[in-house]
Amino acid sequence: MKGFTPSIQQLGKISNGKLQLLIGPILILMILAMMVLPLPPFVLDMLFTFNIALALMVLLVSMFAEKPLDFAAFPAVLLFTTLLRLSLNVASTRIVLMEGHQGGDAAGKVIESFGQFLVGGNFAVGLVVFFILVIINFMVITKGAGRIAEVGARFMLDAMPGKQMAIDADLNAGLIGEEDARKRRAEVAQEADFYGSMDGASKFVRGDAIAGLIIMVVNIIGGLLIGTMQHDMGFGEAGRTYVLLAIGDGLVAQIPALVISTAAGVTVSRVNTDQDVGQQMVSQLFVNPKVMVLAACVIGLLGMVPGMPNFVFLLFTGVLLFMAWRLFEKQKREAIEEPQEAAPIAQFESPEASWSDVQLVDTLGMEVGHRLISLVDERQQGELLARIKSVRKKFAQDVGFLPPVVHIRDNLELSPNSYLITLKGGEVGRSEIYPDKWLAINPGQITGTVSGIETKDPAFGLDAVWIEASEREHAQIYGYTVVDASTVVATHLNHLLQRYSAELLGRQEVQQLVDKLGKDNKDLVEDVVPKCVSLTVLQRILQNLLDEEVPIRDMRTIFDTLAEFEGQQPEAHELTAQVRLALGRAITQKWFGGARELHVIGLDVRLEQVLIQALNNGGALEPGLAATLQQQAQRALDRQESMGEPPVLVVQHSLRPLLAAFLRRQLRFLVVMSQAEIPDDRTLKITALIGDNQS
Repeated sequence: MKGFTPSIQQLGKISNGKLQLLIGPILILMILAMMVLPLPPFVLDMLFTFNIALALMVLLVSMFAEKPLDFAAFPAVLLFTTLLRLSLNVASTRIVLMEGHQGGDAAGKVIESFGQFLVGGNFAVGLVVFFILVIINFMVITKGAGRIAEVGARFMLDAMPGKQMAIDADLNAGLIGEEDARKRRAEVAQEADFYGSMDGASKFVRGDAIAGLIIMVVNIIGGLLIGTMQHDMGFGEAGRTYVLLAIGDGLVAQIPALVISTAAGVTVSRVNTDQDVGQQMVSQLFVNPKVMVLAACVIGLLGMVPGMPNFVFLLFTGVLLFMAWRLFEKQKREAIEEPQEAAPIAQFESPEASWSDVQLVDTLGMEVGHRLISLVDERQQGELLARIKSVRKKFAQDVGFLPPVVHIRDNLELSPNSYLITLKGGEVGRSEIYPDKWLAINPGQITGTVSGIETKDPAFGLDAVWIEASEREHAQIYGYTVVDASTVVATHLNHLLQRYSAELLGRQEVQQLVDKLGKDNKDLVEDVVPKCVSLTVLQRILQNLLDEEVPIRDMRTIFDTLAEFEGQQPEAHELTAQVRLALGRAITQKWFGGARELHVIGLDVRLEQVLIQALNNGGALEPGLAATLQQQAQRALDRQESMGEPPVLVVQHSLRPLLAAFLRRQLRFLVVMSQAEIPDDRTLKITALIGDNQS
């Protein structure tokens, strides 16, 4: 039973948690009790003191908070403190009207002190002070804070989509994880909720000020009537007694209300930084010595005017001049220290070369002309950056590994609207775009034409036209595919990533894939690498698959297949063929989807026999046969594409490596599959034939 006995610390934590849960209900019960039950003067004094202390705590917390969400409970606190003050007004009104004829501390020491000490027992002065507090609270602080909260809520709601898109872009780029993204989305939602709540809660403070003024008038009128009619007091005596009590009651409620209103104004008017309000004021107000010197001159001139309080003005003049002198001295010291720190470096006119001078070639790079800088500048909210991050994420999900980061830089040697994409320092793509225009791509079935700058789609070479934004709807009606400049570049980049995926898969990426698989399949990874294949051979196999557009997402199947060849050490191309057989269903799914009948390109029987004979003789094709094969394959590919069918050639398993190596060099878009890679539940239908003289 010892293991089931809670410790004292656990009991303490449980009790603290329960107490925190009970604070809200207890406060509500107190407010209801004060409105319904008569309270003795001592309890009323305790509650008034608690109200003042609570208001001061709220003000201090709001000033020390560095961002609004540090005090996210403020709208609820504002509501509860307002209800607390109103309930205290009800309780104090009851006791003032019932016991006020006894005078003195009949309504409690706190009300008596505010009525006697703060206004000197003069009800006229008390009325003036009370109305001034109400005007300050109602007309200045509450009205300003309410307007700031309203504008802040509007701008926060308008900014929410942009903030959510920025979070999604960082997540797509891999800069943050799912947990960080959820946390940031929650913060954005909380900020919107906070400003919306503050917009509504500010109305409570405004209503509280109006209610305080009305309660004050009601207490005075009610006290005069009760004193003269029920307690046979003279009008002057009743006025002095009840008016002073009403003033004390009003002041003891309005001063905390003024403090709470100030806290609300501080909370909604602050700017998000890593400093609280006090630090912001000191670091930004007392930072320029020239400002202090000018202020000292003005105050000093006023201090020399006859009849002015010369001593006070000249005292502040001296203080401002002293502070300005201290700031000037500080700036001089900083200016002297900087050259001294830089002096040793300046002595070396010709420094020795170091490894820091060696700049490695970026795996993936993009260079842009000066008119395209706005598309990739974070400060100008360049759309292309988010598109590139999305392209990398989509590539990782489809292909099976994360491509390198695209390093972007400007190049003044390019034409203003041009960009080029580099792979390991070499150019692999280049085009020209117009950031303020839209690209209307002709998919081949348009019903009209649009005017603009004629060009080619950089990704697929289709006819296209750069058009103005006003022509966008017309182009879509005519059947054009219309995209913006950022999408054009992103599509071009995605096409190049797919094309050169084998070159992008380096040793580091392979090791990361192995490590990722090893987290859940440690024994399988240890059996394959390096027992069956080395990391270098594994890299070559994966590159062979990528070179033929086979995704490598199913690393477990790849490793299961390689594990069968332990101790045999076959060549990489032989292992690639075996892995393709294991991935046959996925390859078929990629090109044909869920279709049961596969419309493919086939080989004529006589040509197939000639190719098998050439394979048996060493695999070399005669020049005449190679030219004929290329021409007929091109015609068959064109026919297949005209029918809207996948560009897939299916051949015998032994011929697939030979034809894939030859035809893929000549016809980039042709896919060569083995009959053995087709699942048994799919059927083949030859829709185009290579080797048929009529094709």
